[in-house]
Amino acid sequence: MRPSTAPTFVTGFRQIFYLVTPSETTFEALEEVPNYVKQAIPFVVILFLVETLVAWIQNRTTPRFSNEVTCTGLAVFLLYRLLTVGVEMMAYVWLYRHMRLVDMLWDSPLTWWAAFFGVEFGYYWSHRLHHEVNILWAAHQVHHSSDDYNILSSLRTSAFQRCTSFLLYLPLALAVPPAAFLVHFQLNLLYQAWLHTEVVGSLGPLEYILNTPTHHRVHHGRNQMGKNFGGTLIIWDRIFGTFHQQSGPLMYGLRTAVNTWDPVWIQFHHFVCIWHTFWKTPGLWNKLCVLFAKPGQAAGKPQLG
Repeated sequence: MRPSTAPTFVTGFRQIFYLVTPSETTFEALEEVPNYVKQAIPFVVILFLVETLVAWIQNRTTPRFSNEVTCTGLAVFLLYRLLTVGVEMMAYVWLYRHMRLVDMLWDSPLTWWAAFFGVEFGYYWSHRLHHEVNILWAAHQVHHSSDDYNILSSLRTSAFQRCTSFLLYLPLALAVPPAAFLVHFQLNLLYQAWLHTEVVGSLGPLEYILNTPTHHRVHHGRNQMGKNFGGTLIIWDRIFGTFHQQSGPLMYGLRTAVNTWDPVWIQFHHFVCIWHTFWKTPGLWNKLCVLFAKPGQAAGKPQLG
């Protein structure tokens, strides 16, 4: 991706909320696609400051400095993800050029919507698998490690998850042009930033279709974890039986607390746990369960993810 002209104030916020039109987000060449994630950084910071002010007005708990420092530290691992996205897109482009089954017009609204729903469908299954497979959860648990829940929590990013989650998007290369995919891959990610807040209540009828802060709070509640895996939409959860409406107070964070602000240990601690458990567990089948069963299940404990 090459940097493009910085968006206007209004356009920058529209992009975070996925309030864009096909005409302004359709590109023929991959090199023309803006780096929406980079452009969004100042707008996400503004949202966080507004959220903090609203939380103070509502007499809610305001962000803890130590937690926000940790979130910022974990955001540094985004640099690693920016390095790997080139490799991932190379794989996508190769598949598209050599194995695609359909030629979709790059400037057709149908292509735009196919990319939108395709990326969201891929995200749902990737996200769900990262909760249901222990070795994948080792990467994703980073995002759930905060006991606080605010917009900066969305910056708690795994250094490793992109390597595995991207595999679920590769089937789209059989039809969706790379530029269309990259646009929606970024916007899908950006949309999820504002879901990490407690200051926004129910959005009425939109709750039936869209993923909202109400639904995503349930996803992050450690007492109701394992539900609501959608990125921008909640329809896949409703279809595949993973939707859950909030029932009772929510407690955030991991079921087994990390008890540290160290961003490096937060990245690696579950991998270390798996390593020790794997070598202590007898039998090949049991060892495989340590890697591929649901988090905690291999140890005879309640599911952790």
